[in-house]
Amino acid sequence: MAKAELKTKKTEQSVEDFLKSIEPEEKRTDSIAIVKMMQKATGDKPKMWGTSIIGFGNTVLKYDSGRELDWFKIGFSPRKTDLTLYAIKNSTDQTLLKKLGKYKEGKGCLYIKKLSNVDTSVLKKMIEQSSEG
Repeated sequence: MAKAELKTKKTEQSVEDFLKSIEPEEKRTDSIAIVKMMQKATGDKPKMWGTSIIGFGNTVLKYDSGRELDWFKIGFSPRKTDLTLYAIKNSTDQTLLKKLGKYKEGKGCLYIKKLSNVDTSVLKKMIEQSSEG
């Protein structure tokens, strides 16, 4: 089956410039820390996907329908209300979620208000496990 066109694609936008633009300062500091964790775990350089997602590595998402999309292995976005971590929850040991701290979850995402709400050593383990897949 042919690959579907995706609205959110990898861009040449500067990750560093994007990180510098994040407000407030606490969200910017948390975002930089997450980028460092993900880069260390994956060994991949961060790349912008669309205007507000930072992704690491490359993979092909395959849906039950047969649809395929080029995507990143793991990533995150500093959204208005939460730090959204993509592809972390489904590929990690579920017992780690119980130890993480304060978060919300979506289908394949974790939503964290700020890093101080979670145990960063647990988050690092989750990122490492997710990057192995």
